[in-house]
Amino acid sequence: FFPFSEVVQLSLAPEDRVSMTTVTVGLSTVLTCAVHGDLRPPIVWKRNGLTLNFLDLEDINDFGEDDSLYITKVTTIHMGNYTCHASGHEELFQTHVLQVNVPPVIRVYPETQAQEPGVAASLRCHAEGIPVPRITWLKNGMDVSAQMSKQLSLIANGSELHIGSVRYEDTGAYTCIAKNEVGVDEDISSLFIEDSARKTPAVANILWREEGLSVGNMFYVFSDNGIMVIHPMDCEIQRHLKPTEKVFMSYLALSPEGNGISDPDAKWASYSKNMKNKKVKKARICMDKIKISEIILTSVVRSIGVDPLPAKLSYDKSHDQVWVLSWGDVHRSKTSLQVITEASTGQGQHLIRTPFAGVDDFFIPPTNLIINHIRFGFILNKSGPAVHKVDLETLLLLKTIGLQQHSCMPQAMAHTHRGGYFFVQCGQDSSAPTTRQLIIDSVTDSVVGPNGDVAGTPHVSPDGRFVVSAAADSPWLHVQEVTTRGEIQTRYRLEVRPGISDLAFQRSFTEANQYDAYATLARGPGLLFLELPTGKAAVLKDLKGPPTGPSRPWGGPRRILRDSGLFGQYLLTPAQESLFLVNGRQNALRCEVSGIKGGTTVVWVGEV
Repeated sequence: FFPFSEVVQLSLAPEDRVSMTTVTVGLSTVLTCAVHGDLRPPIVWKRNGLTLNFLDLEDINDFGEDDSLYITKVTTIHMGNYTCHASGHEELFQTHVLQVNVPPVIRVYPETQAQEPGVAASLRCHAEGIPVPRITWLKNGMDVSAQMSKQLSLIANGSELHIGSVRYEDTGAYTCIAKNEVGVDEDISSLFIEDSARKTPAVANILWREEGLSVGNMFYVFSDNGIMVIHPMDCEIQRHLKPTEKVFMSYLALSPEGNGISDPDAKWASYSKNMKNKKVKKARICMDKIKISEIILTSVVRSIGVDPLPAKLSYDKSHDQVWVLSWGDVHRSKTSLQVITEASTGQGQHLIRTPFAGVDDFFIPPTNLIINHIRFGFILNKSGPAVHKVDLETLLLLKTIGLQQHSCMPQAMAHTHRGGYFFVQCGQDSSAPTTRQLIIDSVTDSVVGPNGDVAGTPHVSPDGRFVVSAAADSPWLHVQEVTTRGEIQTRYRLEVRPGISDLAFQRSFTEANQYDAYATLARGPGLLFLELPTGKAAVLKDLKGPPTGPSRPWGGPRRILRDSGLFGQYLLTPAQESLFLVNGRQNALRCEVSGIKGGTTVVWVGEV
C-alpha cells in the first residue's frame, strides 16, 4: 500500500478517452494505455468486461513493461472494444476500438463457359473484404467500363457483367479485379463463342457443363421413396434411386439393415457434403453404416461401419473429415460421436470413436472466403448447461464453458468471425424464466451475457455480417448486424406469424457484397423474402402447405429450405407430397415437382 502522503493521482486527456486502431489481418498490434499519473498501479485490460491480464491466451500473452496490450497475428475475431484502467481505479478508463482490415478475396463464376452467337451470357464475381472492395472488369487486359452499352452492362454494382447477345468478338478472358485500401485480388472468367456446327470436343464439354449436365448443380433430395436428383433448370427428376435399388456389385440394397433387407420405414436423418471431390455423405435412421456415394455415377463406392442409428453428419472441410453422431438406440441412451478421416480421398478412410459421452449435438463453424480454416468445434449436451470446446485436429477436449449462471441448456449455435462471437440458443429448464440467446466471446472462451431480448435459433450470413434469429413458436424475427468494429447492433425485428421453420441466405442479385434471406413459415404456405440491410420484406404465397404428420425423431425444421451455393439463384423447399423450386433472382416460383413425399433432407451439389 502507499503511505498516506503518497496519494495516487491519475489523469486521462479527454481526446484519449476513445482511441481508434486499425490493423491489417495477419499483422501484430500494440495497444498502449493513456492513463497516466504518479505511483500509477498496474494497468488492467478488459475485453467484453472480462479481465485479460491473467488469462493464458495464445495470441494475447505479453503486457510488456509499460503494461501495453500486445496482440500477435491479428484476425477478424480480435476486432472489438478493449478497455484499460489502473488497478483499483475503474472509474477512469480508456477504450480502444480495434478495427481489422482484410484484403479482398474473390470468386468468379463460371470459370469457363461456351455460348452460341445470339444468346445472353453473364459473368459473375463475388468479393469479400474489409473495407468493402470495389470491383472492376477487364477484357483481355482492357477496361470494359468505357464499352458499356445496351449490349454490355454491369449489374449489382459491378459484381455481374452481362452481355445481351454474344458475338464472336466477345470471346475472351474477362478479369474481375477487387480492390480495397489494404489489397487487391483478381480472377479470370473465360467466354468462348462457337457455332454448334463447329464445336470442338473441349468446347462441347464446356457447354455440357454449363447446361447443368455435369456432376454439379443438382439438388439431391432424400425422401420416403428414395433419393431424387433434381436439376433446377429443367424442373425434372434426373435420377431416382429407390430404396430397393441395387447399387453394389454384391447386390446389397441402397438402405439395407443388418439382415440385408431394406426397411421401408427408414428415414433420412442428416447429411454432409464434400464439394472438393463431389461426394455426398448421408445417413439413415435404422442403419449402422455410412454409405459414401460418388456423384458422377450416383453409386455407392464404399460402406463404413458406424455405431447404430447415425442421426447427424457434418463435413469438416479444414481437416477433410466427417463427424458422425449416432444415437445407439431409439431412446438415445447410447449416443456416440465418431469421426471419419480422409473423407474425400476415396480410399483409406478411418473411423475414430471419440471418448465423449452423452453427446446430444455438435457444432463446427462454417468456412467462408475470409476464414478458410477452422480449428475448433463444440459439443453440446442438452441436459447440461455447458458447451465443450474440442480441437478438430487432435479431437481432444480443450475447455468446458459453463452456462449455469444463465440456466442455459444449449440447443443450437452459430458463429461470426467478426468479433469472434458465438450465439447460443438456450432451451428452457425448470428454473429458467426465458429462453433468450447467450453470446460467447471466442477470444476468451467466456460468456459475455444474454443477447439482449433475442430468442430463437441464430443464423449468420456467410460473410458474418448479419445475425438472423427466429423460431417456429415465436412470431418475432430479429435481425442484428456485426459491424467492422466488432459491435453487435440491433437493426430491426419483424412480426412473422406463425413463426419461422427454416432460413437460408442467398447472394443479392441487385447489390454487390450483400446477402438476402429467405425463410419458410412454420405452419403456412408462404416463403418470406428479406433484404437484410434495409428490412424490406415480401412473402411469396404460391407454395402449398408444409409437410404434415408427426415430427421427425431427430428434430430439425418441419419445412426445410436449401439454397444453391454462392452463385446459385434457386432455392428448394418441400410440401406434403411435392417440392417447390424458387427463383431467387426473380423472387418468383420456378416450378413444382410432384410425387416426392417426406423430403426432409436436401443436399445441393454445385461447382462453387
